[in-house]
Amino acid sequence: MSYVVTDDGIKLYYEVTGSGTDLVFVHEFGGDYRSWEPQVRHFARRYRCITFNARGWPPSDVPTEVSSYSQMRAVKDILCVMDAVGSKKAHVAGLSMGGFASLHLGLNYPERTLSICVAGCGYGAEPEKRAQFRKENENSAAVLFEQGMDAFVEKYSKGPTRVQYENKDPRGFEEFKQMFKEHSALGSGNTQLGVQRERPSLYELKDQFEKMTVPTLIVNGDEDWPCLLPGLLMKQSIPSAALVVLPNVGHTINLEAADAFNRELGDFIGWVDSGRWPQRDPRAMVTSITGMSK
Repeated sequence: MSYVVTDDGIKLYYEVTGSGTDLVFVHEFGGDYRSWEPQVRHFARRYRCITFNARGWPPSDVPTEVSSYSQMRAVKDILCVMDAVGSKKAHVAGLSMGGFASLHLGLNYPERTLSICVAGCGYGAEPEKRAQFRKENENSAAVLFEQGMDAFVEKYSKGPTRVQYENKDPRGFEEFKQMFKEHSALGSGNTQLGVQRERPSLYELKDQFEKMTVPTLIVNGDEDWPCLLPGLLMKQSIPSAALVVLPNVGHTINLEAADAFNRELGDFIGWVDSGRWPQRDPRAMVTSITGMSK
């Protein structure tokens, strides 16, 4: 088992599979390094795939204080893992919580990223939903601390953007739930309070998005409701961004629609590696509808 110790003394578990250009996967709140298995099996044939467990997800350490968890701490943890495996620059793909971390990595450390894939990213970002989202984070933490992982997962996994996976692939969904229940209630609750509740809204980052040049792929399911409008915001604001919306898909994109996700990610990385990924032509962003305004 491989571990790296972060600059604040937290051990993070990681795995490396395959060889080639580096491809880092950053998991969602409900997943862990194992939930990237369909991607590792596919991409490790051509890339060096790096997966890891976030702080709070055993066998990584579980800090007891909420202050040890934050959005920027999650970004620095990605860099710690990259440093541990000698990766100076990598393609980085993240889902949901991992998508936010990957996005902030691209914003703050573009020199370490060949590209970023931001999947299922947007929960709580809309200004009118901020207060509701923060309250739901606090409710989640309370259930985790008071009732434990099993009770929390049974409620959380029935959410409006998870039922699509259950309906489509009952066996896969049950496997996902069982792995989810193995997580730490303390680490998950602290993450709800320190990372999810406190991260900045994507709408507050628009000015920073407009200066981004890192090749960016935004991937959402069309029934992942909290991500649809934030996905459009990122597409419109990031000059190097493309947006893919997968049909009849919820939040657990990489598992629910693994083949489609792998295809889109593989095509994207291929374009980047060839040096042909575009920056948006400014002529595409004028206010005219047809180009015939006076």
